[in-house]
Amino acid sequence: MNHDTQVIVVGAGPVGLLLAAELRLAGAETIVLEQLPRPSPRRRAPGIGPLAFEALQRRGLELLLALHRWDDDDAPEDAHRKAKGKSRGRGKRRAKAKDAGAVVEPDRGNGHFARIGTIDPALQEEPERRGRPIGQSGLEAALRAHAENLGVRIRQAHTVTGLRQDDRGVTVSFTAGTDSPPQSRSYRAPYLVGCDGHLSTVRELAGFDFPGTGPLVTGRRARADLVSWKALPPTVRTPHGTVLHGGGSVEVYEPAVPHSDHQGPITAEELEGSARRAADARVFVTRFTDAVSFTDHAHQVTDYRNGRILLAGDAAHVHSPGSGQGLDLGLLDAVALGWRLAAVVREEAPEGLLDGYTAERHPVAAAVLHNARAQSALLLPGPHTEALRSIVADLMDFPEVNRYFGRLLSGLDTRYDLPYAPAEPHPRLGRPAPDLLLDLPGGGSTRLSRLTTSGGFLLLAPPGSPALAAARARLDDRLRAREVTAIHGENLSAALIRPDGVIAWTCRAGGTPDLALLGAALAAWLG
Repeated sequence: MNHDTQVIVVGAGPVGLLLAAELRLAGAETIVLEQLPRPSPRRRAPGIGPLAFEALQRRGLELLLALHRWDDDDAPEDAHRKAKGKSRGRGKRRAKAKDAGAVVEPDRGNGHFARIGTIDPALQEEPERRGRPIGQSGLEAALRAHAENLGVRIRQAHTVTGLRQDDRGVTVSFTAGTDSPPQSRSYRAPYLVGCDGHLSTVRELAGFDFPGTGPLVTGRRARADLVSWKALPPTVRTPHGTVLHGGGSVEVYEPAVPHSDHQGPITAEELEGSARRAADARVFVTRFTDAVSFTDHAHQVTDYRNGRILLAGDAAHVHSPGSGQGLDLGLLDAVALGWRLAAVVREEAPEGLLDGYTAERHPVAAAVLHNARAQSALLLPGPHTEALRSIVADLMDFPEVNRYFGRLLSGLDTRYDLPYAPAEPHPRLGRPAPDLLLDLPGGGSTRLSRLTTSGGFLLLAPPGSPALAAARARLDDRLRAREVTAIHGENLSAALIRPDGVIAWTCRAGGTPDLALLGAALAAWLG
């Protein structure tokens, strides 16, 4: 049976668009099917974290991101942080109150865990690695332009209605919005990837196991202002819930109603009623747009692959969006899968290379679900939770604890278990590389991100290094080499960088390259 393309991607959100672009960059023909007739104008995530930004930076997308970046008025979380500034000092984080009354929480500052305290970038091990305040709508526009420039075909108003896979490929049935009356059509490809969100049609039709936990809290969020007859602090908790407002945003958390898991758009009246219950005060919502309801139910598929069908992003894992980690998690799924799947469909690597996708990404998402559940528990009202929040808030004043939470939420402690890793690996082995500063022969320097815009593997090594000679026979469009005289700040003289930015082999500064280990790394990833 003939194929219409090499990979079908279902879902044209940020994850699907980035995956399609990564596939195309690696030489795989790709079609994207999207149910919506046009990109959604609804504003969602207000920014991306450091690892997601670095993944886009490696493809040279800074200009596109800048063109579509929200200003402060459009980025409520960022505007709130700028307006409120920092709130630090042990013992000054919370205004204690009676158990039956309201508890005034500290300003959100630069980061939070369950809306507690400030995660201070200046205290982190790598303070220069930060996210960017680009909203999801702007991010989608930038990624769409990037994907289309690479030749990705995007089909809007295409609703998936069925899937059928065999040992040679996947056939996807769909209806197109231009058909009247609706007519069933189909595409066929060797592989299909579901990037179609938390209510994934692909996940359901393909029969993925999706275990998890039900909701503890219900959240409601909007771009809006909150008006009260009496002064209401920016963050307040009562026995009924939590209300956060300021900088053009309103967020409310209440205990979840049993047997209810509503998620989606809500009215101003619904948001206002929720805010009144949670704040235990008469409040009014004004300048109301982009209001949604969500819950903290947390689920994850047991395997990201079912034969020739794979999942990425919210289709593979869901948790409370209040923790602010879901978009980053999905974007990093995309860059982890793209190069693997392209190599397989182009018959440059065995199908077993895809097994490493679940092996690497499943533990990362499981850790996010773990901390998201902890945050949900800390958002429940009641004197026991208030006591625990008070202790956690005090602990976050210690630099070591502040760094722990910073690593937890940024993902900068991510390390993949590489199958050939030595007993005492370099601290960077298996971890996503920062934007390394590299000195070049003959003088001058460059950044890693300027050498990775075309994708592929990159070997960095000094002129005349045995590592360059050992890899010479493999150099092609999948593996390139670049001579460097220094890699700043990492105790490295040579390194192999995977297409997803992960450091796959290292040689310490002043050390002798382990050519057997380099050979194992090249064999593992290039076949």
